[in-house]
Amino acid sequence: MKRLRFLLYIILLTFSVVPVKAAESDGEGIDLQEILFSHLQDAYDWHIMTVNGHHVTLPLPVIVNSSTGWHLFLSNEFSEADADGNRKGPYGLYISGSEANENKICELVNGKEVRPFDISITKTVVVLFIDSILLILCILIPARWCKKHKPEDPAPKGFTGLMHMFVMYIYDDVVKASLGKEADKYAPYLLTCFFFIFIANIMGIVPFPPGGGNLTGNITITFFLALCTFLITNVTGTKAYWKDIFWPEVPMWLKVPVPLMQFIEFFSIFTKPLALMIRLFANMMAGHSIALSLACIIFIMFGLNAFAGSSMTVVSVLMSVFMMLLEVLVCFIQALVFTMLSAVFISLAHVHEHAKE
Repeated sequence: MKRLRFLLYIILLTFSVVPVKAAESDGEGIDLQEILFSHLQDAYDWHIMTVNGHHVTLPLPVIVNSSTGWHLFLSNEFSEADADGNRKGPYGLYISGSEANENKICELVNGKEVRPFDISITKTVVVLFIDSILLILCILIPARWCKKHKPEDPAPKGFTGLMHMFVMYIYDDVVKASLGKEADKYAPYLLTCFFFIFIANIMGIVPFPPGGGNLTGNITITFFLALCTFLITNVTGTKAYWKDIFWPEVPMWLKVPVPLMQFIEFFSIFTKPLALMIRLFANMMAGHSIALSLACIIFIMFGLNAFAGSSMTVVSVLMSVFMMLLEVLVCFIQALVFTMLSAVFISLAHVHEHAKE
């Protein structure tokens, strides 16, 4: 991981210097920030490809409640960006190019830019629906096989056998190993976490629709997953768990008159889900950023000269292939780590008095 971080720093450092030289050589610099963030950020349409300078996009439904009421239309009704970076649309709405509300639907009310109530079906929402449907299919297909067969029947093959292997591995080596007798109670949630994150990660590295959406690279998604673990952990916590937080077994001077240990223990309740959220978000976002950055090296070098571009093309393609293969492994590891840490946090909240003696 340290080597990957070092590689990312070198790439980002290169990107901060080389584009200036490329712009000086042919007058056209590559906006790497736009390339990276256009992939990582949410959008009101789904960009598929660019053909001869023409963007092929899939328009998505826009649903807003502005000062003039509710409006429903497709995102292709927004025009191209004007000089101010705004994309004008119907009903006085526009996608803002301002720094405060960049790429968000806004309107002018009394000369002031405000955001209406927005529940549009954005790219992230569509990807969320697709991944959820795939998750349901991945569970229902093996469940249907199990319903029609007995435990003593031969093991299934193909996709059903693969899913059985994954389920038994996560249940036996992660859920049951952490929760013991309470494994069956929390297995549905933990297994759902693993398969949802794994499917979202895998679909994120597929370069064409319905893949290509960096769902777990969106901090809102990782926040919700971490919030679910936070609620389950603390709502189901035992009396001994809360006693260890508000009256831990430490020397009295650490508890009164200054509640030092109570503050530290209570603060740790929030740092655990925060670590889950940041870990998953940062790793998946970094993986996509590195893959895109390696591809952009080709265009940067061609901006310098043809020889540099031709030389770096082979290197960039080889490194991109390596990163994609590594990213597949990271997709599994990050789903496993999130599930494992969630199981550990839940098990720590189920401590009993006799277990500490």
